[in-house]
Amino acid sequence: MTAQPARRFYRTAAATPEHGVTLDSRTLRTPGGAVFRSPTRALAAAIAAEWDAQGEHIAPATMPLTQLGFAALDWTPKSRAELARYITAYAETDLVAHRAEGPAELVARQAGAWDPLLAWARETHGLTLPVVTGVIAAQADAASIARLAGFIEAIDDFRLTALAQAAGLAGSAVIALALLTGRLGASEAYQAAALDNLWSLERWGEDDEARAKLERQRAEFESLAAFIRHLSA
Repeated sequence: MTAQPARRFYRTAAATPEHGVTLDSRTLRTPGGAVFRSPTRALAAAIAAEWDAQGEHIAPATMPLTQLGFAALDWTPKSRAELARYITAYAETDLVAHRAEGPAELVARQAGAWDPLLAWARETHGLTLPVVTGVIAAQADAASIARLAGFIEAIDDFRLTALAQAAGLAGSAVIALALLTGRLGASEAYQAAALDNLWSLERWGEDDEARAKLERQRAEFESLAAFIRHLSA
C-alpha cells in the first residue's frame, strides 16, 4: 500500500537569524534528526518558503531545495569519499567528451556546445578529457583526476551535494562543475546535457514520454541552480 502523505501540522514557516527554519514554534529537523542549518540565510528563507507553500498535505516532491538541504546534512558528510569517486568516474564517461560519428549536423552541434566546455574545464580546473566517438572510454590522465578530486575535497557539504546531483543529472562532471561555479546557468546546463535528446525530437518528431522526461530534467536543473545561487547569496 502507498503511504499517505503527512498532513500539514503548522501554520507558518520562517527562516531564523541562525539560518535555520521554524514551523510555528518547532525547529525543522532533517529525517536523520539533525537540526536544519543552512550556510546562508537566503537558502534558509527559500526552504522556509517551500514549507510555507504546502497545502493540506506535505508533498516532499514539491520541495527540491529542502530535499537537497536534508541530503547535505544527513548523507553527504558521511559519504564524501563515495561521492568523490562517483563524480570523478565521469572522467571516463563524461557526456561532453563522447561524440557521435554522424550525422554531420549532430556532430557539429555537439562540437559547438561541448568544445567550449571542455576548453573551460581544461583552462580553469586543469581537467583534460580526450574527445572520443562511440563508447570508447575517454581516459583522463592521473593529474586531471587528482585536480578534480582536490576541488571536490575543498568544497563544503552543500556544494558537494549539488555537484554530485548535477553530475548524475547531466551525465557529466564538466557540466556539473560549470553549473556549480556559474559558468553555466540552469537553461544552458540543461541544453548541454539534453542536446542529443533534443536533437532527436527535432529530427524524428515529438514524443510525449521523451518530452516529459526532458521537462523533468529541466526542472531538476532549475532547482539545482536555485540551490547553488542561494548558497552564494
